[in-house]
Amino acid sequence: MAPSPLHFRSPALASPPLSPRRCPPAVAAAASVRSAPAPTAASPFSRLRTRCRFAASDVREEYSSTPIDIVADVKTEKIVVLGGSGFVGSAICKAAVSKGIEVVSLSRSGRPSYSDPWVDQVNWLAGDVFYARWDEVLVGATAVVSTLGGFGNEEQMKRINGEANVIAVNAAKENGVPKFILISVHDYNLPSFLLTSGYFTGKRKAESEVLSKYPASGVVLRPGFIYGKRKVNGFEIPLDAVGEPLEKLLSSVENFTKPLSSLPASDLVLAPPVSVDDVAYAAINAVVDDSFFGVFTIEQIKEAAANVRV
Repeated sequence: MAPSPLHFRSPALASPPLSPRRCPPAVAAAASVRSAPAPTAASPFSRLRTRCRFAASDVREEYSSTPIDIVADVKTEKIVVLGGSGFVGSAICKAAVSKGIEVVSLSRSGRPSYSDPWVDQVNWLAGDVFYARWDEVLVGATAVVSTLGGFGNEEQMKRINGEANVIAVNAAKENGVPKFILISVHDYNLPSFLLTSGYFTGKRKAESEVLSKYPASGVVLRPGFIYGKRKVNGFEIPLDAVGEPLEKLLSSVENFTKPLSSLPASDLVLAPPVSVDDVAYAAINAVVDDSFFGVFTIEQIKEAAANVRV
């Protein structure tokens, strides 16, 4: 809205000067206030910085005030999920949509084949991180969440678990994205000589890059076995049929098994599985909570998920 016009009187017609008078409280309270509308329920995590315009009402014709014109600045979250059409990536996209966050997914397969309602609310891009046009993919992003990873021979695992993520981290940093969240893997308390496979070395290389480039806003989530309903070629694989009972069992005997956790490779048996929804909501917590950064264990992932589930 344009500022209220200033009123001037011709010097020849000006009335004799009046003694100053104090505005009555009722008039001062009538000053108009116009502010940006409150965030909608669909965007509970929008960051709202509202500055108001005040224009004093005319007390007498001889007095007028110049309005202070300051525009409201509303900042909403927008995330780019790498591998968003995969098992973990799709859960993150779904959780983000449920919280009113704008979502872009970049994966080689693009849009998933199934048609759940939330799918239409994601911008699906088909592409390879090694050849992506990052300046277009990352425009307006407030965070990148990477679920990139996989198995294969040594070189393949180093490339997809390590190099692909390193490229993504540097692209995000160069394009001014303030946060990077990496879905990594629990080390299972394995001896160091067993952590030399391309899978683990690739993941740890990616972790180092995140924590180096984003020391105060980078997040590394280290889940163990992730369970949930996984969709593959139109079929649903119920990993939760195994993972959920096992998680409950290990949680119930945690007090008895905790002394064994110092034994090498003990977590191959004792590390509790994690729900894919817990991983997804922990990632969303990382997106919206500026105090949440660093490396997070299985239990910490569950705690972070609980923060945004409510």
